[in-house]
Amino acid sequence: MNERIISELNRSLVYINFYFQGEPFINKRIYDQIQQATDAGIYTATSTNAHFLTPENCQKIIDSGLKRLIISIDGTTQEVYEQYRKEGSLATVLEGTKNMVAAKKKNGASFPNIIFQFLVVKPNEHQIEEVKKLAKEYNVDELRFKTAQVYDYKNGNNLIPENDTYSRYKKNNKGTYVLKNKMSNHCWRMWSSAVITWDGNVVPCCFDKDATHQMGNLSFVSFQDIWTNNGYQNFRKQILTNRKEIDICKNCSEGSKVWA
Repeated sequence: MNERIISELNRSLVYINFYFQGEPFINKRIYDQIQQATDAGIYTATSTNAHFLTPENCQKIIDSGLKRLIISIDGTTQEVYEQYRKEGSLATVLEGTKNMVAAKKKNGASFPNIIFQFLVVKPNEHQIEEVKKLAKEYNVDELRFKTAQVYDYKNGNNLIPENDTYSRYKKNNKGTYVLKNKMSNHCWRMWSSAVITWDGNVVPCCFDKDATHQMGNLSFVSFQDIWTNNGYQNFRKQILTNRKEIDICKNCSEGSKVWA
């Protein structure tokens, strides 16, 4: 399906994120899929927990032509890291990072651009300076601090950072929390991108985490037919008229500062 989608959309497709609600390198075909996109001149990126970055897999990543690799590192000690990354291993993340940096050096490769992504939550915000040191120590290309989407935020949440700079939410004069951004009736994603799930369903954006707003399935119809069908058009109209009533939009970062 990957090859068919690229063939159909090649004239307008410029960027593919190879991830959505899961670890992309569980998919053993991902290297071939990235290669297909690379061969078509499409910019490729993915995000990983780094638990599959063996030396062999890192070489496959280099060979695939991947342009951006985001490595989630949400703590600088195992105790803090595993509070958010359940059953994850910080040591494995760091070893995977080391393997990826070494593979780039061995191949004299400029890509992928390796990014440490630190999702700032209350349990790890005291480690911000430490992760800066780790980023330098492991020679990654970039370190980015990301604000977190939190569920059940109205009455506070133990994931909301104390430092307001790293939060998408603020406390109002009633003592409850609200999104910092206004819920305006617009969203650029509805006209520029979409998410395709592993089984071919097209959903409006990455905030539809459970794929509840299915616009069509690529196993049966073309992307163009889905992109212009009545269901998609009606969804866009609702965005423009009453976005706050759409469930996946109520806690959306559209208008928020995602990168701190």
